[in-house]
Amino acid sequence: MPLSKIQTVDNQVVPNLGSRNMIINGSFAVNQRGVTSSTSSGMQTVDRTYLAHSGTNNAPTQAQVDVASGTEPYSLGHRKAFKTTNANQTSTDAGDYIQYEQQVEAQRVHSFGWDATSTSSKITMSFWIKSSVARTYQGAIRLPDSTTIYPWNTGAISANTWTKVTKTIPGASGNVINNDTGNGMQWMLWPYIGTTYTGGGTNEQWGSNSGSTTWTASVDNTSYWTTNGATVEVTGLQIEVGDSATSFEHRSFGEELDLCERYFQTYSDRLYQGTNEHAANYSLYLDGVFSKTMRAAPTATLVGTVTIARPQVGVSQRPNVIDLTSVSGFRRCIWPSSGTYGGQLGSHGDAYYRMNVGNGPANRIDFSSEPN
Repeated sequence: MPLSKIQTVDNQVVPNLGSRNMIINGSFAVNQRGVTSSTSSGMQTVDRTYLAHSGTNNAPTQAQVDVASGTEPYSLGHRKAFKTTNANQTSTDAGDYIQYEQQVEAQRVHSFGWDATSTSSKITMSFWIKSSVARTYQGAIRLPDSTTIYPWNTGAISANTWTKVTKTIPGASGNVINNDTGNGMQWMLWPYIGTTYTGGGTNEQWGSNSGSTTWTASVDNTSYWTTNGATVEVTGLQIEVGDSATSFEHRSFGEELDLCERYFQTYSDRLYQGTNEHAANYSLYLDGVFSKTMRAAPTATLVGTVTIARPQVGVSQRPNVIDLTSVSGFRRCIWPSSGTYGGQLGSHGDAYYRMNVGNGPANRIDFSSEPN
């Protein structure tokens, strides 16, 4: 075999693997929002992986943090981790949960060659985890197109010690992953999950996720939920085709950012030239071009201050809607028809104005086309 066709991975000479990690931003290095910590649920800090929670008496904090030098993950090149810190939960109810999740686009799963319907075709998941509470954590791989789920657990995790978790998962008849741009596979890890969702699955076996209790195989330990300030950190998340875990695929920051921008882009410190077609339209037509084609027409969110401006003309309008979006860009901003930051721009149409996006990350326009 030519040297260009082989490479060494974990002391094995194997065919050139190229890109092998289905997970995007498994290093948790990319954080386009520039927000290092948040108590809001959803995707608020690092790209592609989010923290959801429900039933909390006080919201946990999600954060992008540094991996400490002198630890094993650090020695392997990991510099960032995704961390959740529990708040003071004053009650334990059946519907409570705190959940990490990343959704992998269906056609991306297909591109790696995993046959999810065959028991002889396998994927291997690996990641590092550190917890301030000694316990076993529960997780799952879920295929939403067939509503099938594969529950797993981490095994015993010692307190304040980085531990590597590895699971090899075969395909199974009945599994379905559509070859499209939708949500093809979900990776999930629960710092805590309540009894509404637990105990009905079978550990490390595929089953139906049609019942509410089928998310995990056993009832969860409450020790994380009941400990104020308890933490969980994750880094080096990888899912690859094959029956063993290879070393983590470290992509350059630029490569990882490019993959992330299919699902999320954010813009600050920008001026967009626009035309006010008619004074009473309360909008500007713009030529907003994305830096990369997105998975689907995104949802736009305005954060902080975005204003309308015109040289030597004082205007006070502030857009609250970005629309006419497509996978390649957006074409209009809209503001209220009245109020402090609304109303018409002068009395004439066909005038040129600018939409001004202030300094980030406090001021920005976010565009999300995550598959969920």
